[in-house]
Amino acid sequence: MKQITFHLDFISPYAYLAFERLPQALQGLSYAVEYRPVLFAGFLKHYGQLGPAEIGPKRDWTYRQVLWQAHSHGIAMQMPAAHPFNPLALLRLAVACGANRHVCETLLRHVWRGGGDPLDATRLADLQAALAPGRDPAGEEVKVELKLNTEQAVAEGIFGVPTLTVDGRHFWGADALPMLRAYLDGDPWFAAGGAWDELAKLPGLQRPR
Repeated sequence: MKQITFHLDFISPYAYLAFERLPQALQGLSYAVEYRPVLFAGFLKHYGQLGPAEIGPKRDWTYRQVLWQAHSHGIAMQMPAAHPFNPLALLRLAVACGANRHVCETLLRHVWRGGGDPLDATRLADLQAALAPGRDPAGEEVKVELKLNTEQAVAEGIFGVPTLTVDGRHFWGADALPMLRAYLDGDPWFAAGGAWDELAKLPGLQRPR
C-alpha cells in the first residue's frame, strides 16, 4: 500500500478539483492518503511570488479555467462570494479536527459549492458545530501545527497546492493526477536515473540584479 500526503489549502480551487477527482483517478490501487493543511500564502512569501488571484488577467483566466475543468469532469463548483480570502480559520479548523477526508471534503465544499462567503460568521459557526473539533481551532497548539506543516512542506521543496507526495516525489496540481497514477502503476519513465532525476540537473537562468 502506498502512502500519499495531500498538501492542500482550502483557498485553492485546484485543491478542490484534485480532491474530488482523486478516488476516480486512483481507482483500483492500494493507497492511503494523509490530508495535510498548509498555508499557500506561506509558500508565496517564501518564494517571493504573487498568487494567481493577485495578477488581474491571470485571476480571470484561473477562474474561467477551474470552472471549465469542473464542468468537463462533472464536478459541482461555484465561485465563492469573495476570493481570494484569508483561509486561516478554515485551515486551523481542519487541523483541530484532524484533517481526514470527511473534514477536508466538508471544508472544501463549504468554499467551492453554493457561492457563499467562506468567512461569513454564521456559516463558520455552523461549520465548526457540525465538525465538532477535538481541539480549539484558535489554540496555540493548532496554530503551531499549521505553521510547522507549512514550513516542513517548504523544506521538502513544495511550492504550491495541491501537491501530492509519495515516496518523496511531489506531484503538483490537479492536472498531475494522471502522472501520479502512472507512477503508482510502475511506469518505467520514473525509474531511478531516468527523466525525473535528470531534469533536475538542468542549469537554470540567473537574472541580472
